[in-house]
Amino acid sequence: MPRIDADHWGLVPAPGFDQPFEVLGACHVRVQRMLSLLRRLRAHMQARGADEQARQAACELVRYFHVAAPVHHEDEERHVFPPLLARGECVDTITRLRDEHREMAAIWPSAHAILDAVAEGRRTSLSLDDLEHLDHYETLYGWHLAAENELVFPAARQHLGLEMQAAMGAEMARRRGLPDTSQRLRRGD
Repeated sequence: MPRIDADHWGLVPAPGFDQPFEVLGACHVRVQRMLSLLRRLRAHMQARGADEQARQAACELVRYFHVAAPVHHEDEERHVFPPLLARGECVDTITRLRDEHREMAAIWPSAHAILDAVAEGRRTSLSLDDLEHLDHYETLYGWHLAAENELVFPAARQHLGLEMQAAMGAEMARRRGLPDTSQRLRRGD
């Protein structure tokens, strides 16, 4: 049986915050990996129950979607959406994206409880309601990621010069407690 772990130790280094749009894109790649892990976890639990691999996978999912995903959504709400809205661009798309951010936040506590119970060994199988709930959470990301990658990020990047991108990256790093690496971007190195 193939492992269901997250494979988060990829060979490609993560971009620095001096490249904020690359950071946002890399986050989307990680979201896709986590969604794939969620699908594999569900299939694994139906076949084998909540063994050690399932518990570890659930722990990875909780860690990612509880910590990284909300910070990423905040990055978008603070830095990507406002300049486009100020120009009257992508308004309908951004409205839907914001609604989906709120919906993801609203249903996460239930998904978190399911995954946390698996991670802690308190749940050995997933009910039909559990599967539907996790599927709904996963489904929200489909259109969402495509709209941001293909429309919203390119449009925002076009309007944000190097100085604004540097400030964006510096603020993103600061909120994560990381050092400011934006000086390199400002100088054009």
